Amino acid sequence: MARTFDEARGWMRLGTALLIGAADPDDAVLDAPSTLPGWSRKHVVAHVAANADALGNLVHWAATGEKTPMYASPEERAAGIEKGAALPAAGLTAWLRRSAQELETAMAALGDEQWRAEVVTAQGRTVPATELPWMRSREVCVHAVDLAKGVTFADLPARFLAALCDDVVAKRAAGSGPALVLVPTDSEDRWELPGTGDPVEVTGPLHELTAFLTGRPASPTSRHGGPVPVLGPWL
Repeated sequence: MARTFDEARGWMRLGTALLIGAADPDDAVLDAPSTLPGWSRKHVVAHVAANADALGNLVHWAATGEKTPMYASPEERAAGIEKGAALPAAGLTAWLRRSAQELETAMAALGDEQWRAEVVTAQGRTVPATELPWMRSREVCVHAVDLAKGVTFADLPARFLAALCDDVVAKRAAGSGPALVLVPTDSEDRWELPGTGDPVEVTGPLHELTAFLTGRPASPTSRHGGPVPVLGPWL
């Protein structure tokens, strides 16, 4: 599916609103587990807040030409999340709101030529700055679900879900997982994922297939009633 730049900006704002709405500034609530193994809700919030700051580095790179990587190192990134997760909930959610607003403001200041400038992601990919809203929309939308505070994939736009499935299938195709054919029951989309063994056709609503592909709790079904393969982590 060909997503547009304007769609990605809109999804980024939607996901930010959903995440901030779900991030309760109460320690007892945020100290509870998220849906991600080993991470509390505070870890999720800290990760997303730090991600806004990191993407802000790439916006600065695009705006000025000064090379400012997202993170100094993977170790620095992990340490920042742990430090954030140790903050009181009120301070952590304030960081989440502040970093999101600063990123939005910095993006709004970019001109057309700056949006076309190339930057390098934490994974080493060279991309135009126009990819940054899409990168951020994935973070805020998916992690709003991971907080397990009432937001689900069913709350996200169908075009976002289809675009996310495109991304996940492309990444998983480079691995060695099971061969799959994914057929939503509520859209005309279809994805084929090469892999080991005979392809298994997995079906269900688009939001369920998106949850399944991203390794989140889901209830898709096999067309022939057999078991649905278990997928490893997506990111």
